[in-house]
Amino acid sequence: MSSTTLLQRPSVTVSDFRCSAVPGEKPYSEQHRCHSMSFVRKGSFGYHSRGRSHDLVAGSFLIGMPGAEFICSHDHVCGDECLSFFFSPELIDSVGGRGEVWDVGATPPLAELMVLGELAQAAADGRSDIGLDEAGHLLAQRLVDVVSGKARKPARVTARDRRRAVEAALWLEANAHREIELEDAARQAGVSPYHFLRLFSSVLGVTPHQYLLRTRLRRAARQLTEDDKPVTDVAYDVGFNDLSNFVRTFHRAAGVSPLKFRQASRGLRKIFQERRGLH
Repeated sequence: MSSTTLLQRPSVTVSDFRCSAVPGEKPYSEQHRCHSMSFVRKGSFGYHSRGRSHDLVAGSFLIGMPGAEFICSHDHVCGDECLSFFFSPELIDSVGGRGEVWDVGATPPLAELMVLGELAQAAADGRSDIGLDEAGHLLAQRLVDVVSGKARKPARVTARDRRRAVEAALWLEANAHREIELEDAARQAGVSPYHFLRLFSSVLGVTPHQYLLRTRLRRAARQLTEDDKPVTDVAYDVGFNDLSNFVRTFHRAAGVSPLKFRQASRGLRKIFQERRGLH
């Protein structure tokens, strides 16, 4: 079993797990440390816990509950791959789903959860502008809704909520060049990360991470059209701490690389200048 931590925040930790066990390999007992959700993206395995057995395939979720002992086995195929989310007690309290919700052990490939699992994987791969921690919050809430059978009613947005969301957006705008976590913005707004995510998204129509990312992209586009600063410097100036991530994200948004965007903007500028010169 190999494990890679992709994200570690106060409310959620995300890890990539890859197991290479083969049929016939002796399983061993383990114990869940916290509430968790593991999205099976490849392979299959058996999960045995609290007198119940589950067979998980791609699209299934393993649901962990603190203190529960379990055994995973591979009787049919070789290995599996999972994207796993580990939640803090505070987050679990926020989504309101302790007890029986997290006692289900596993869920089959349910459309309501699978689509968010794939969204989370896209975030992990850098193919989405949703934050990986935001995807974790959404998954936890969706699990509670699906298992309890009680979809949460849309939050009533008050004037105070709108003011908080706008003030948070202004703070994100002013600090977009810095590394900002969901918890940082929530602290500024004076609410929990989970409630901040719901409030911000309800009022402004995008998640905090989407707004932050798009603010950085907007500033990058402006710099690329205004000066000759190297693309690497532009990336770091606007808040990206990895050049390849900046290039990939910019290309996804603009349809071209930052360099080609700069070249195209200058070509258009030259055309307009030439046309003005004809009149």
